[in-house]
Amino acid sequence: MNHYKTNLRDIEFNLFEFLKVGDWYGTAPFDAFDEDTAGDALREVERLSREEFATSFVEADRTELELVDGKIALPDSVKASLDSLYDGDWHLLGIDPDLGGFGAPGSLRWATSEFFVGANPGVFLYASGGLMAKVIATEGTKEQKETWARWLIENRWGATMVLTEPDAGSDVGAGTSKAIHVEGDTYHLEGVKRFITSGENDYFDNIVHLVLARREGGEPGTKGLSMFIVPKYLVNEDGSLGERNGIYATSLEHKMGIRGSTTTELTMGTDEPCVGYLVGGVHEGIRQMFLVIEDARMMIGVKSAATLSTGYLNALAYAGERVQSPDMAQMADKTAPKVAIIRHPDVRRMLMLQKAYSEGLRALWMYTAMTLDKMHLNPDDAYWAKLNDLLLPMVKGYSSEKAYELLATSLQVFGGAGFTVDYPIEQYIRDAKIDTLYEGTTAIQGLDLFFRKIARDKGQTLMKLAEQILEYVTGGSDELSVERHALGAALEQLQSHVGVLVGYSMASMQEPKEIYKAGLHTNTLLESLSEIVIAWLLLEQAEIAAAKLPEATGSDTGFYTGKVASARFFVKDALPKVAIRTAAAQSEDAWLMDLPDEAF
Repeated sequence: MNHYKTNLRDIEFNLFEFLKVGDWYGTAPFDAFDEDTAGDALREVERLSREEFATSFVEADRTELELVDGKIALPDSVKASLDSLYDGDWHLLGIDPDLGGFGAPGSLRWATSEFFVGANPGVFLYASGGLMAKVIATEGTKEQKETWARWLIENRWGATMVLTEPDAGSDVGAGTSKAIHVEGDTYHLEGVKRFITSGENDYFDNIVHLVLARREGGEPGTKGLSMFIVPKYLVNEDGSLGERNGIYATSLEHKMGIRGSTTTELTMGTDEPCVGYLVGGVHEGIRQMFLVIEDARMMIGVKSAATLSTGYLNALAYAGERVQSPDMAQMADKTAPKVAIIRHPDVRRMLMLQKAYSEGLRALWMYTAMTLDKMHLNPDDAYWAKLNDLLLPMVKGYSSEKAYELLATSLQVFGGAGFTVDYPIEQYIRDAKIDTLYEGTTAIQGLDLFFRKIARDKGQTLMKLAEQILEYVTGGSDELSVERHALGAALEQLQSHVGVLVGYSMASMQEPKEIYKAGLHTNTLLESLSEIVIAWLLLEQAEIAAAKLPEATGSDTGFYTGKVASARFFVKDALPKVAIRTAAAQSEDAWLMDLPDEAF
C-alpha cells in the first residue's frame, strides 16, 4: 500500500488562486513556464511522486546500510526511485537555462519539491547536485562554472555540503579543518567532518563536496573559513574521472529517522592528499556556504509541512473508515449503531487541528517561495530579499517544531494501530524529528530571527510586513470580522514582545547579563510571529474561498468551505497564545540563569 497522500488541490489554490502566479508565469525571466505548463508539471510530479518515487519509502527505512571499505551500497529500490526523478529531468526544473536547466520559477520548484520530499524524504536528500551546481555557477570562477557546475548537471553527479565537525557542532566557526595552499586555487585539505548528508553512496559516479576549511593564517571564527570544491574522484581536463581523491567516509551514522539517507563522517587527507579548489578564488566561505544553507533551511520547512500534510491525510482517511462506538449524542443507547470515528468530537478536533496547521505551514512556505520569484522580477527592489530573510527562520524553525508536534496527533487518531509499522505515521515522526535539529536548531532560528532579521534591520522589514497585515485587518470582509479583530490584537501584542526584547538588548550594552532576558524569549517570538503571519495568510485565503463558495460545485464546495474553517480554527487556537508569550517576556527576570547547574 502506498503511504503517500498529496494535497494537489491546496497547492494549486495557493499558486494560482491566492498568489496569482499566472500574473508573472510566462513572462521574463520565466518565459518557459506559463500557467498551463506549470499546471502540467505539478500534476505529473504529483503522479510520479506517488506512483514511483514513493515506492522505496519503507525499504529505505528498514534496510540497514553498511559502510564497507569506505563504500556504501544503496538498495535497488532506492536507485529506482532516484532514476524516476532523474530520468524525467525533474532535477533540472529550477536550474538556469544557461546550465542546461528549465529555469522554472522558485515558487514552482518548491511546489514540486513538496511532492518529492513528502513522498520519500530520505531519498530526495540525495538529489542535491543541482543546488551545488547553481552555487558554483554563482560564486565560482568562470572556469569553475564551465567545468564543475556543468559536470554536476550533465553527468548527474551527487553533491554535499560539508560544514559540521565533531567538536564544533553548530559553532561552525570553531572548526579545525585546515587548507594548505599548493598553487593557484588548489589546496590540500585535512580534517574530519561529521553528519554529512549523502556523504557516500554507489548511485552517483562522482560526488562533489563543498567543504568549509580554514586556510593557513586564516582568522579565527567563521570569517576565516573558505569554501572548496572537493570531488570524490579527481577529474581530468576532458571531464573524465581520474584518481580517487583523499576524502573518505570513515563512519556511518545509525539514526532515528531518514535512514535511507547516508549520513557519514568524512575524513580528509589522512593517507593521501585531499585536493580542493578554492571557490571563486576568494576566501569568503561562510557567505558562499549560506547560499546552500538558506536553500537547505527552505527545504526543511517544505519537508516538515509535506510530512504533516500526508500524516493528516492518512489520519483523515483512517477516521473515515474506522467504525467504533455510537455517536456521542446516543452513547447511552446500547443499541445505537456504531459510527466512523470522524463523527466523534475529539477526533474532529484533532483532524481540524492538523488540517489548519498543515495548510498554514504550506501557506507560509508558499508565500516565502513567492518572494524568490519577486526577487528575480524586481532585482532593484531590496525588500523582497529582506522579506525572504525575515520569513526563512519561521519556515525552518516554526514549521519543523509544529510538524513534529502535530504528527503525534496524526498518530493519536489511529489509536494503537498508529503505533505499529502497519501505518506510516511512526516513520513520519521519526523522519520529521531531524528537521528541528539540522541546518540550525530551533533556538538558532529564534536568535537569527530577532538579532539578525529584526534588530540588525532596525525592524524595517518587519514593520513593512506588519503594515500589510494591518491593511487586511482594517479592510477585510464582515464575514471574518471577529477573526480580523483577533489578528489585529495579536499584532499589537507582537509589537510589545519585540519592543521588550529590544529593551533587554539595549540594556545589555551596560549590563551584559540583560541579554539573557532576550535569549529566553526569542523562541517564543519565533512562534508568535510565525502564527500571526500564518493567520493572516489563512484569512486572506479564506476571503478568496468565501467569495467563490456561492458558485462552487462538486468537490470545490467542500474545499472552499474547509479553507474558511481552517482559518477560523487557526485563529482561535493560535492567536490567544501571543498575549501569554508577550506577558512572559515582559515579566522576565532571568532567574533561571542564576539557578545553580546542580539544581537541574
